[in-house]
Amino acid sequence: MTSQAHPYADLAARLGGHATTFTTPEGELTGYTAGDLGASTPVILVHGWPEFASCWEPIASELLKAGHPILAYDQRGYSPGLRPDALEEYTVEKLVNDLGAVADTAGIECFHLVGHDWGGVMGWAAVPHMPHRIQTFTSLASAHTRAHGEMIARDPDQYERMEYLRKIRHHPEQIVASMLRDDAAKLRSVYQGAIPRHIEDAYVQRLSDPEVLAASLKYYRALGLGTDMPTQPITVPTLYVWGSEDAAFARSSAELTGQYVEGPYEFVELTGRSHWLPEEAPEVVAAHLLKHFARG
Repeated sequence: MTSQAHPYADLAARLGGHATTFTTPEGELTGYTAGDLGASTPVILVHGWPEFASCWEPIASELLKAGHPILAYDQRGYSPGLRPDALEEYTVEKLVNDLGAVADTAGIECFHLVGHDWGGVMGWAAVPHMPHRIQTFTSLASAHTRAHGEMIARDPDQYERMEYLRKIRHHPEQIVASMLRDDAAKLRSVYQGAIPRHIEDAYVQRLSDPEVLAASLKYYRALGLGTDMPTQPITVPTLYVWGSEDAAFARSSAELTGQYVEGPYEFVELTGRSHWLPEEAPEVVAAHLLKHFARG
């Protein structure tokens, strides 16, 4: 692991931590750590689309104040050191393997896992894959994958919310060009005006590289190429936090999620909050996380 010429040097310094490059068997993932990873159970924070590990800074700050060491990383495609061309390199299984490899590289055996959006999708698959390593799991926004799939088939509202996914899968090149046109107006619209402008600008600056944006969209295009839906039950203590104004995940998917969790489970609805919970409601989310960790 190194920390030279790193995109998270300033962020890590603000947290009193270290900008880090995690070298895995498949490539390098950029990220940062803060706190003593060996002193207590670390929290691994995994971002979604279209975000980066920087989305966690406000939440990480709150967790560190409470004594929880943290680790966050840019997923494959977002990290320049692991941006493969082949579509099959972006399956959920690959994302789960990356999580395990990052934990191994950092010397972490057991951890709390928190994922937002695609980080949550990955998390629902990771928990049954490595329940001995994940002490608790929290998904922000993302319903359980099977609950979501069931509601896409049964609920017209949830089906309509996935129209963007169908466009990405069938017309990826056109989507990239369209999103970046006119100062990335369509890409900016994804954030629903719900996150601070300086954070939005930082995301857009990095995603304005067509190669980065195209790689991030491969997550959607790779759906169906692997085993996307976990079939084993979720047995670790699980917290699901959902905003009532989430544009991607309908209430039907959110409320069905608990049926796929056999372990201790809590569903928290944040009234009036959107999909962008790490950026929009960090202090509220952090408070729920701390309660969850204490119970787990």
